[in-house]
Amino acid sequence: MTDLALESPAASSFRPGRAALIVCLIILALLFLAPTAGVVLSAFKTTRDIALGDLWSLPATLYLGNFIEVLANPSVKVYFLNTLLVTAPATAASIVLGILAGWVFAKLPFRGSEAIFLVIVSGLFFPPQIILIPLFKLFNQMGLIDTLWPMIIVHTAMGIPICTLLMRNFFAAVPTALREAALVEGVNEWQILTRIALPISLPAIAVLATLQFTWIWNDFLWPLIFTQSDDVRTIMLGLVFLRGQYTVAWGVQGALALLASLPTLIVFLFFQRYFIRGLTMGAVKG
Repeated sequence: MTDLALESPAASSFRPGRAALIVCLIILALLFLAPTAGVVLSAFKTTRDIALGDLWSLPATLYLGNFIEVLANPSVKVYFLNTLLVTAPATAASIVLGILAGWVFAKLPFRGSEAIFLVIVSGLFFPPQIILIPLFKLFNQMGLIDTLWPMIIVHTAMGIPICTLLMRNFFAAVPTALREAALVEGVNEWQILTRIALPISLPAIAVLATLQFTWIWNDFLWPLIFTQSDDVRTIMLGLVFLRGQYTVAWGVQGALALLASLPTLIVFLFFQRYFIRGLTMGAVKG
């Protein structure tokens, strides 16, 4: 009885604090999910229902006309294709360059490599808005405005710092004994990277692939700056320009927003197994 009496004040003081924390987390989650809920509800409602203010109630019947209109729109197919043509090469190029640079900085240091590494990583700390005008003038002089190339080049360049930083830190944790043993066996540096280091670093590559794909796919700023015609717009920019004949087609935009989010969701679900493998993979101690 004495023990219970001693423990009850602590338990009573702990439970209200924990309950308050749970309530705060629930409120934050609801605030975070509210815009998503609005998009989902608008996607399954007619424009008339939305115009009358009936947005936040559950629809009596699921209206699929918005999705049919989106899929029948030829411009939407162009938006998806353009976004894929920008996202896939930019993601792959930034990760490949980050892997190569990260391996050099982690396992093949040279005089001045730390300074070069800091210069590369410093690209994470300046806002992209300060280089809008110089890049626009540069690509305009090169005749690349209103093409996909400026977006591919910029996303590749801006992805190199984060990819280099993460891969360098990951490769630094790889035991040096593995590389030394491979060198003794006559394996060259390229084979060490591709056959030993990369299989071990699949979790890090999966993280980078997910982040880079998501950032580039959802980008709005660079397509807005570098594109002018509807033929080269990406999905996020096309989402803004997708309008009805007289008013904004909120339901159609909601449907397109849901469809536009599917590729990033698929990429995350695909690489999730690599995250799990990374958690269960045995560590090799050197």
